Amino acid sequence: MANTAAVMTGLNSIELQDRPMPEPGPGQAVVRVEAVGVCGSDVAYYRYGKIGPFVVQGDFILGHEVSGQIVAVGDGVTNVRAGDRVAVEPGTPDRTCDQCRAGRYHLCPNLEFLATPPYDGALLQYLLMDARCYFPIPDSMSYEDGALIEPLSVGLWGCQRASLRPGDDVLVTGAGPVGLLAAESARALGAGSVTLTDLSEYRLGVAASHGFTTEHSGSPTDRTFDVLLECSGANGVLAAALARLHEAGRAAVIGLSKAEAVPLPLSMLNWKEISISMVNRYNNTWPLGIDLVSSGRINLAGLVTHEFSLAQTAAALDNTSTEPESLKAMIYPQRT
Repeated sequence: MANTAAVMTGLNSIELQDRPMPEPGPGQAVVRVEAVGVCGSDVAYYRYGKIGPFVVQGDFILGHEVSGQIVAVGDGVTNVRAGDRVAVEPGTPDRTCDQCRAGRYHLCPNLEFLATPPYDGALLQYLLMDARCYFPIPDSMSYEDGALIEPLSVGLWGCQRASLRPGDDVLVTGAGPVGLLAAESARALGAGSVTLTDLSEYRLGVAASHGFTTEHSGSPTDRTFDVLLECSGANGVLAAALARLHEAGRAAVIGLSKAEAVPLPLSMLNWKEISISMVNRYNNTWPLGIDLVSSGRINLAGLVTHEFSLAQTAAALDNTSTEPESLKAMIYPQRT
């Protein structure tokens, strides 16, 4: 049985290659990959070969927003079985370090995360992982929905890091896929109101179609908020948005600026006693995300705007730069 992979062989270069068919060991399971969402990190590795300290060296497989169907399980696996449709949590912690034992497995220093060098990603037809990374999804959820649980988890964790409470007025800066899913998360978790800002009229239109209040980033109002979810990473946005928080406001920084140092209005932050939390991926969000999507409390409609086969991976990675009305490109590895 073939296991075709889309392999990054250099900057802006993708080739289809055959990889060995994986066999599950104890505690492992093999999934037939059905859908993989394209993330901004995939695009950055493809174009520039690195993100911060993580550098691509040699052939590399991208993709970490994944869903599929279990085809084989190893000894001792009880949480999934062959035939299950699953969403995949892409990080495998060592489960023994101090961070894991404290419940912060997402901060494990030995975390093996798909498509983060040196670990290959999921743009191939069959993927082997620790079975505890697989979460069954109901038949009511599509494989696209399953793959979107990963970016949704970023939004859910951002809400938790911002200590979002029912009734909070929430400002989300950046209406890309993560921003929209952060907004969906905030509403599902009880926010009183959710407002999204962006420069793109198209993205603001999608946000409005989901029932959110919108603002063009160039013309903000004087309205203030309890919680900020900063998802844009754009220069100056964090500082400006922090100024719109009430006293004792809380912020979660989800989108990171390319600049290593970001100026902040410390006197204002001190005077209002604003709390700022960083967001590094997520922790125990898959069951909640699946429940919220399958129950209809989170709306994923319209987020997947473009579809590609495995052979079209390069075009999928170029999609956001070639298509102004693009949100999430989805790759289907079983379509070669």
